[in-house]
Amino acid sequence: MFRNFLKVAWRNLVKNKAFSLINIIGLATGLACFILITLYVVDELSFDRHNKHADRIFRVDSDIKIGGTVLDLAVASDPMGATLKKDYPQVEAYVRFYRNGSKLVKKGNEYISENAVIHADSTLFDVFTLPVISGDAKTALNEPNTVVITESTANKYFGNSNVIGKMLETNDNDKTLYKVTAVIRDLPKNSHLNFHLIFSMDNVEYGFGNYLSNNFPTYVLLKDGVDYRDFNKNFKQVIEKYVFPQAKEFMHLNSMDEFSKSGNKLEIYLTPLTDIHLHSDKMAELGTNSNIQYVYIFSAVALFILLIACINFMNLSTARSASRSREVGIRKVLGTEKNALVRQFLFESTFTVLIALFIGLVIAFVVLPYFNSISGKSLSVSSLLQPKFLLFLALLPFVVGGLAGSYPALYLSSFRPIAVLKGKVNAGFQKSHFRSTLVVFQFATSIILIIGTIIIYKQLNYIQTTRLGFKREQVLIVNGTGIMGNNAADVFKTEVSKLSGVKSSSFAGFLPVGNSSRSDNTFSKEAVMDTKNALNMQNWSIDYDYINTLGMEMIKGRNFSREYGSDSNAIIINETTAKLLGYADPIGKKIYNSNGIPNEPPDEFTIIGVVRNFHFESLRENVGPLAFHLGNNKWEAAFKVSTTDVAGLIKTIEAKYKAMAPGRPFSYQFLDESFDQMYRTEQRAGKVALSFAILAILIACLGLFGLATYMAEQRTKEIGVRKVLGASVSTIVNMLSKDFLKLVGISILFAFPLAGLLMHWWLQDFAYRTNLGWWIFVVAAAITGLIAIVTVSAQAFKAALTNPVKSLRSE
Repeated sequence: MFRNFLKVAWRNLVKNKAFSLINIIGLATGLACFILITLYVVDELSFDRHNKHADRIFRVDSDIKIGGTVLDLAVASDPMGATLKKDYPQVEAYVRFYRNGSKLVKKGNEYISENAVIHADSTLFDVFTLPVISGDAKTALNEPNTVVITESTANKYFGNSNVIGKMLETNDNDKTLYKVTAVIRDLPKNSHLNFHLIFSMDNVEYGFGNYLSNNFPTYVLLKDGVDYRDFNKNFKQVIEKYVFPQAKEFMHLNSMDEFSKSGNKLEIYLTPLTDIHLHSDKMAELGTNSNIQYVYIFSAVALFILLIACINFMNLSTARSASRSREVGIRKVLGTEKNALVRQFLFESTFTVLIALFIGLVIAFVVLPYFNSISGKSLSVSSLLQPKFLLFLALLPFVVGGLAGSYPALYLSSFRPIAVLKGKVNAGFQKSHFRSTLVVFQFATSIILIIGTIIIYKQLNYIQTTRLGFKREQVLIVNGTGIMGNNAADVFKTEVSKLSGVKSSSFAGFLPVGNSSRSDNTFSKEAVMDTKNALNMQNWSIDYDYINTLGMEMIKGRNFSREYGSDSNAIIINETTAKLLGYADPIGKKIYNSNGIPNEPPDEFTIIGVVRNFHFESLRENVGPLAFHLGNNKWEAAFKVSTTDVAGLIKTIEAKYKAMAPGRPFSYQFLDESFDQMYRTEQRAGKVALSFAILAILIACLGLFGLATYMAEQRTKEIGVRKVLGASVSTIVNMLSKDFLKLVGISILFAFPLAGLLMHWWLQDFAYRTNLGWWIFVVAAAITGLIAIVTVSAQAFKAALTNPVKSLRSE
């Protein structure tokens, strides 16, 4: 029977080459898209699950609100991990990380800038699964001046992985030697911990023991059977016992209830490790996370594209039913049961899907590098060869074949043999509400994808063109100026400032882009801080030229000036801070900041200016309160440039840098490039959405082309008669096209409200967002309608121009 099914299936494919080609190309393209997006989604959902105890690892996060300022933090205080381990038996282990920027690591006579570096506790291997190639994981970070490196790092600096006991020199404290105590395998790409060098926590210079300062990403490993949601209830006790006593020393506070009743908030809670990549977008994240929205969106896109391809198969199979009606009638007369016919047609659809799947896999292999480049992934062919994915691929033809072939099989096998053999079933393209519904679904999906793509790009354009409050264009950032030493850094900045094409310069340890350093602190309107006058805000140290170099605007008061010696105790605030302080004119007013010494008077600052609000975080967030004070922060230097020979200017600056810092790597970027990196996820999502929107439309049009072709074939004689009776080409084209255009119109009615709801939901993630302009929907409808008209009209014109003598010859 199988052999007979195979023969019939193959003969039908060969006999109807055009129909078969359209079906296979549509299915292959749909399956290729489905496979690629499935790989993307599986990779996104797999983050951090390689850890042996992934389901028991949690990060300690904090939500703080003081004076109207909300801090959603991915970090905890330095004693928090040890406190939880000591006080709660549910905690099996903990580990802290600390990151203080990049390090220069010496190789030969040169230094290499390493960004993927971090400090960690010796308990690192008790919590996370980091396969050790050599060395002892239990003691690797027990002592200061020790470092754990990855296999690729060992090969990079020493040429092999047999490096235990060898020394790495960094620029810490002029020159620090670290002993390599362990080599681990390179961390997988689907890990939010992506570090190449892990240094001992004992080398961190930090004022430990403060429960009010949150700077340490902290992870705990809970014991088996412990529900983290239940464990979260313990943090109220932790706050009362440890945090409140220290807060009381700096703030006039009687209880935490009083703190909360004043509209403030302090919450500490656990976030599951496996939720971090897709569900966490907090301050001080260890890396750039993704968004669960895109997993939902791309999963839906994959499913819809596959459904569109299956719909093509259903429509074309039922549309050409007349050509197989006699076959069905004869086989029924000869005693073939309906179930056998159903099995035959399902086998044919599955066989077609198998061929399409093979072609789809080839397409996926070919376009995988392009897909990686637009999605930011590192998926490989080996991803398709995983046992689970091979099982998925093996089942896919049967699932898709059953889905695509079920309706045609039931439809074809239901023909009554007497009616068929009398020639009464000869309307393969007769109107079908089910088939019309499927066409509406196809085009509604295509319209939604077009609208979604336009809005994503419109939001990205809004981000690029909106007024940020600073000028990011032509601002060159030179990294690593701090390693020169204060005097040499000053000389370097002065020398570069003299170059032709450099308009202004500033030291810029803090920058209004997402990957820059941040520092927040709590200020008060009165010398005695309490729950009513406290205000938490960003507190950046800048120099005299910072505001001018970054093109910020003073709206009240003045900038820092070398003419005023008192500016060392002056402060400049932004509009948000002025509003929260409640001053109509804040110039000359005092604000206070604790110096961290209990029972000592706070530091006093005089407000000398108000800078216009500027976006120093992502446009997903509202502009928060911020203050500038004069400081000696020389980590980076910013230069406002204006020249047509940017490459030549950079080359000159590099020469001056290397003269001041021999052996140190020269690193730079432009501020607008750093700004764009904040929205890399949206940019990638836009490119992926655009690519698959185009493919979805092409697949839908391929099916429409097939239906139009078959429709024209079925009505060949009718067209010939109409032409003989004087019908014009335009009349015939209109007759053949209007039914399809009606379906496109109906699909627009369904697509518009659904697309509006979906994109409104997506835009809610941005505090500053574009609007859903009516023209977007008109453009999407016009694009879809135009494509449908062109697709159908091409076949309609061909049929209308056919010589009627040929059409009627057989009569």
